Amino acid sequence: MCRPLSARCAESRMNHRHGYNARMSRIQALYHLTADSASIEGRAQALAAEQSIEMPPAAVTNAYVRNEVIATIEGIQPLDTHRFAVMLGIATVTTGMEAGQLMNMLFGNCSLQDDVTLVDVSFPDDFVAAFPGPRFGLAGIRERVGAHGRALTMTALKPQGLGADALASLCGTFARAGLDIIKDDHGIANQHYAPFAARVQACQRALREANALTGGRSVYAPSISGGPRQIAEQLKIVREEGVGMVLLCPMLLGVGSLVEMATENLGVALLAHPAMAGAARIAPPLLLGRLFRLFGADATVFPNYGGRFSYSPETCLALADAARLPWHGLRPIAPVPAGGMSVARVPEMLSVYGEDTILLIGGALLSAGAELYERSCDFVNAVAATAQSGGGV
Repeated sequence: MCRPLSARCAESRMNHRHGYNARMSRIQALYHLTADSASIEGRAQALAAEQSIEMPPAAVTNAYVRNEVIATIEGIQPLDTHRFAVMLGIATVTTGMEAGQLMNMLFGNCSLQDDVTLVDVSFPDDFVAAFPGPRFGLAGIRERVGAHGRALTMTALKPQGLGADALASLCGTFARAGLDIIKDDHGIANQHYAPFAARVQACQRALREANALTGGRSVYAPSISGGPRQIAEQLKIVREEGVGMVLLCPMLLGVGSLVEMATENLGVALLAHPAMAGAARIAPPLLLGRLFRLFGADATVFPNYGGRFSYSPETCLALADAARLPWHGLRPIAPVPAGGMSVARVPEMLSVYGEDTILLIGGALLSAGAELYERSCDFVNAVAATAQSGGGV
């Protein structure tokens, strides 16, 4: 028989023999499972075991493990004939209060099973307090670039294959046009044609010259890549060059790297990119909005509807809400809709997302060729005009 999601399982009661006098803190994780009504109970039990102890519960003889460590089935509700919502209670102690292990406990082995999707997660307040959250957030980014009362503008340096000087020339053009944030394309790493150190030095020099000319406060966000040693070397260069923001792909570098960067006093805002986020069945508002925010991102890039990707308007709005709405006292972070955007869509995007947004337009600016500066100015002016007309919400 299917149980309501609010039901508590008897197996989750505290084991007093271990000296506890309250129920162990648990994460509430919501999954959607494909099954029929006759098999859903067994499938939910298998999910609970796989996401906690990875062995048959009947083989566990230790009382503490049986009563506290094994994930509990908090409830089951039918969604349709062959789809069910299953809520598991996952003991916070099993995460080690560490981001990578949290992802493992939420969806490690079961991400390999194509009948299950991780939809949402609810955390106890004390658990959230163990993670850094955003150091700057949307408000801090606004302060850094001096942009108030309007949406922010961002573009990307591309394509990879250009040398450091060519990328720096683009960076300087975008900065002279008044764009707030100029980031590396996420495919630009430490390739021989634009090594990280040479690229950052050249782009920062071009940025400083442009800001001095215009009085602007544009920032450059180089892409961080590689293993722990290379990341450390790149962050040293970031500090030495006075970089204001960095781009990283948490699903490539590891979410633990995001947490460490947010925890250290680097003095840079962290822009999270969604590369590889589609490789597992985790709801985008949860992963890109809420979890990246928990781990310390200050802004989160995501595929906008109507572009090169397939997110729906509903998913995009839910993701923006997950980034900005009050949640466990963490700072709101900036949603960054991107992917095939154009200057012509600026009023539409701001009517949907409002001014607490960073609009990212890349290829549509670069395709202007010799008129890159003028097209970039059009982007900046379109955002300013929409703000002045009250077009944002």
